[in-house]
Amino acid sequence: MLLVVKKSAQASSSSNFLVLGFAAVHHFYHYPESTRLRISQILVLPPYQGEGHGLRLLETINSISESENIYDVTIEDPSDYLQYIRSSIDCLRLLTFDPIKPALCSMVLSLKETNLSKRTSSLKMVPPSDLAETVRQKLKINKKQFLRCWEILIYLNLDAEDRKSMDNFRACIYDRIKGEILGTSTGPNGKRLVQMPSNFDEETCFAVYWTQDGGDADDQTVEQQPEDLKTQEQQLNEVVDSQMEEIVEVAKNVTSRGKDKLSVSCSKESLVKVIVALPND
Repeated sequence: MLLVVKKSAQASSSSNFLVLGFAAVHHFYHYPESTRLRISQILVLPPYQGEGHGLRLLETINSISESENIYDVTIEDPSDYLQYIRSSIDCLRLLTFDPIKPALCSMVLSLKETNLSKRTSSLKMVPPSDLAETVRQKLKINKKQFLRCWEILIYLNLDAEDRKSMDNFRACIYDRIKGEILGTSTGPNGKRLVQMPSNFDEETCFAVYWTQDGGDADDQTVEQQPEDLKTQEQQLNEVVDSQMEEIVEVAKNVTSRGKDKLSVSCSKESLVKVIVALPND
């Protein structure tokens, strides 16, 4: 249990300190011989909210995880605001983490040069797997959180006025979300989603099913109707728009709090220089 306290200004107080907030953190065994930290709760009392105490609690937990060589840090069912603060902190840490810069610049340049508007080519906006492991080892950021921050870091290095780059970025977010919801198959087989009639809420009632090659005709699932596909596309775009808004909000916060850290130059020339400067191992 971590506490945020300050000295009481009232001489008649029964205690010398006031509790402003706390964080409950649990240790979980990780095979074969390490420990994970899981944050189960962070609370700042209402009179002291908005003063940065929650941020300091997260920074302290990160510091503990690094000093004690914890495997990684996770949060149990974080609120939207807590996730916003967490992503902002982790992005600021990653901005000064040199091992990610070559891969980050390479991804940014690909988004600037590739044309995804006609969907004749595809681009996955994911970091190398060994980089995610390096980030976990050094900064104790778990893979899921790193992938979230990775997209924000890419956005930070793109020109918001460059329509091509922004369209490519959104296309990659769209493909990722579509893959997570419907699977990666683009043919008649694979994971599918169909709206289901309901008296409860038509917009939130759906069925997910798998189709497979072969089998009897009776085993085959009816293909989606055009109206189902239209609704599915609309819902996907709504989810994408929501995630884009989250990315932009975190990016704004990171920019305002870490202007001195936004120094990654992702031109072709700078990328070559960074790669040449890396050690042989």
